[in-house]
Amino acid sequence: MKHSSSNQQSRSDCGGGPGPRAADGGYATAEAAVALPALLVVLALSVGVVVSVGAQLRCVDAARVAARVVARGDSDAAAQRAAERVAPRGALVQVRHHGKEVDVTVSADTKPFGAGVRLFPAVHVSAHAATEVEGP
Repeated sequence: MKHSSSNQQSRSDCGGGPGPRAADGGYATAEAAVALPALLVVLALSVGVVVSVGAQLRCVDAARVAARVVARGDSDAAAQRAAERVAPRGALVQVRHHGKEVDVTVSADTKPFGAGVRLFPAVHVSAHAATEVEGP
């Protein structure tokens, strides 16, 4: 009898007997299977937000550049070319004159996850800049 109880004791010490692993019933694996996809969705949405904010900032920069170009007396076409170099791809640049004031609006539809991913919609970003034309 002593031999069998010492044999039983050595099995539980090696991890073969009942213990915390057997008691969880695989719940840790199930929790990980639920948590990992949720974490990936949050990460993907965070990346999408960062990309959209970057496109917004590029629109702001493009509108400011175009407004400065027109303010110093260059043509609207030159302002559009300058803005298109800074703006997101496919952006629409509008230059309007109101007396001595110039308004520039830059807008674009950006796809944070690329054009091939149709699961998420395009995000519309735009920026506006206004300034007075220099000189007489």
